[in-house]
Amino acid sequence: MTDDFAPDLPAFHLRDPHAHFRRLRREDPLPWYAGSGGAWCVLKHADVAAVSRDPQRFTSTRGVQLGFSDAGSRPAGIPPTILEMDPPVHDLHRKLVIRAFTPAAAKQQETMVRAIARECLEAIERDGVVDLVEALAVPVPMYVIAEMLGVPRSDRPQFKRWSDSLIEAGGGHRSPATDAALGEMLGYFAGVLAERRRAPKDDLVSTLARAEIEGEKLSDPAILMFCITLLAAGNETTRNLISGGSLLLARHPDQRARLLAERSLLPNAVEEMLRWWTPVQSFIRTATRDTELRGKRIREGDVMLLLYASANRDEEIWGDDADRFDVARDHARQRHLAFGFGEHLCLGAPLARLEARVVFEELCARFPRFELAGEPQLLHSRLIHGVERLPVAFRS
Repeated sequence: MTDDFAPDLPAFHLRDPHAHFRRLRREDPLPWYAGSGGAWCVLKHADVAAVSRDPQRFTSTRGVQLGFSDAGSRPAGIPPTILEMDPPVHDLHRKLVIRAFTPAAAKQQETMVRAIARECLEAIERDGVVDLVEALAVPVPMYVIAEMLGVPRSDRPQFKRWSDSLIEAGGGHRSPATDAALGEMLGYFAGVLAERRRAPKDDLVSTLARAEIEGEKLSDPAILMFCITLLAAGNETTRNLISGGSLLLARHPDQRARLLAERSLLPNAVEEMLRWWTPVQSFIRTATRDTELRGKRIREGDVMLLLYASANRDEEIWGDDADRFDVARDHARQRHLAFGFGEHLCLGAPLARLEARVVFEELCARFPRFELAGEPQLLHSRLIHGVERLPVAFRS
């Protein structure tokens, strides 16, 4: 595998990695990548799904991010997150909060989500240039998950800095600063947890404080990591879905025009944004035994890099127009792997879908005409496909 592909190079998201993915899917859909300790790059939709649904052969317990594939990569005293668990332990932890993230529960949050989206859009000047990431994509999911965690509005601005540090570390850039940010978050949520033990509220921290697994309450460190995982997953993924989707609509005015003419297409458009943009580019699994995939020998301990971004453009699933952005694409929701697959299917998928739908409903209603007002600044991360800055001009 050549350095042109290497997923941890800073230019990875700036050079159209899909050109490399297309070639590799044809020539060698399971290549070995020697960087970051080595990994098998799983490029085909069927293979990503197969590895994802087989935790007995391919475990999450040794880490889920390339370069962080063992417990020793975590700061001392930090327990594993739910992402780093296999069944049945994973299932027991997931059940603790699943009720807050079902489609029905997400629907109950729609009024709150819409109010937040409208508040953000009301602050935007119609005839001027605005960074849509800062004005809309960041605050909406951040305020929504903060509301669900019971965080006071006055404390929310620091959440962006903390969340950015988590993603920076996940992208392979762990540093004393990112470790310090994690320490700050742990300290903050320790204070919130202590308050909820004294005076429970109707929020996720209170739910976790009283939760039990097989008759035993969760430890404080486990609860704190649960809170941080919910913050990061509930914030960053949706943020990059909204910013990436907005960039797609700006770059494809024909698709935006179709949405404006057929608003009923919005839910399907969100699925196509998830497929085409793929906010979470990759996770890893680790082989628990010697095995085979596509005729290649996988040894115990080998890392499998699940490239969701490639799977979501696989021609065997999407046909010859897999690279085309089409808000009316058939079967978009049923087939894409943007939320993962198997036991680790994203817990917050219903909420992310609702947030994105509501945001784009409100954006199209209030500002149907907008265009890029400068070059977007993309996020350099092998984990996240994001937009750090998206200058747009709204027109009357």
